[in-house]
Amino acid sequence: MKWPELTPCEGIDGGFQVKISMSFPLRWVNSYVLKGQHGFTIVDPGPRNLDTEAEWAHVFQQLGMSFADISDIVVTHHHPDHYGLAGWMQQQSQARVHMSARSHQEAMMMWGGQASTAAMEHTLPAFFVRHGFPLEQVPDLVAHMLQAYAQVNPQPEITIIPVRENACLELGGRGWLPIETGGHAAGHVSLYEPNSGVILCGDAVLPQISPNISLLPGSDAQPLQSYIDGLQRLGELEVAWAYPGHRNPFDYFHERTQALLAHHEERLEKFQQLIQPEGSTAYDLCIAVFGGKLGIHQLRFAMSETLAHLVELVRRERVWMSETEQIMRFYAPGRD
Repeated sequence: MKWPELTPCEGIDGGFQVKISMSFPLRWVNSYVLKGQHGFTIVDPGPRNLDTEAEWAHVFQQLGMSFADISDIVVTHHHPDHYGLAGWMQQQSQARVHMSARSHQEAMMMWGGQASTAAMEHTLPAFFVRHGFPLEQVPDLVAHMLQAYAQVNPQPEITIIPVRENACLELGGRGWLPIETGGHAAGHVSLYEPNSGVILCGDAVLPQISPNISLLPGSDAQPLQSYIDGLQRLGELEVAWAYPGHRNPFDYFHERTQALLAHHEERLEKFQQLIQPEGSTAYDLCIAVFGGKLGIHQLRFAMSETLAHLVELVRRERVWMSETEQIMRFYAPGRD
């Protein structure tokens, strides 16, 4: 087993980047350890499994600390690769868990109780089927989604502190300004320190890859609009170093926000151009853009991203949606 390395963070005295393992294709999630006078803060502890528990035991040994030294756990958003170990780590340490109220709400919607017919692993496949997703692939999608429960349980229960926009958060001996944005995950929080120009940006802005933007039933009805609005706000910050949830830290934060904005405008244009005269389902367009050889994990996120772009095109009145025989189809002007 390869143990995660501790990499000092530029601009954060006593701050370390820790690469906690996760599944292909991302391979690792960036967790951050901030050392303060009153204990350690863990940001985005990663998904829960036996390997990641062992990785954290190794990290603690390297830092000469124990669970009792953890005072705070911060979760930028509710996805399993960031949120998963928060409850387990809280049980061991009794640390406070900080996340936005919306992020906690999303976690409860996804994994708040035992699996049931009302849970997301059933509502999302039914939603996809209305948009052309093949019925024969539904069992694989349900099985894939059920795997997430093991990665996020136990969930935080004691001392969950809502992170509030613009309410300074004292962590690791520094004052951080929480900035809540949406799109990738409703309630996503980045932590910005104006004095140093350092931002812990989770998955809101990633170098080299575009964060997934997903439309999910019961969540944000306009996730791409939310993401674009958030990118514009984040792009106004003076950032010297950005510490993301995936890949490596980077120092071209503003330029990256502009590139992501341009990417989504190009993607919107591509989806619109691919709509057929007789109408296209979201699944048709998903396969046209992302290819037909996706595994079920990649297909799930490609389908949700396709829908996020299509509802944004509808919002902008560039396409329209209509139901035929219980299947939703999208139409574009000038294609009849």
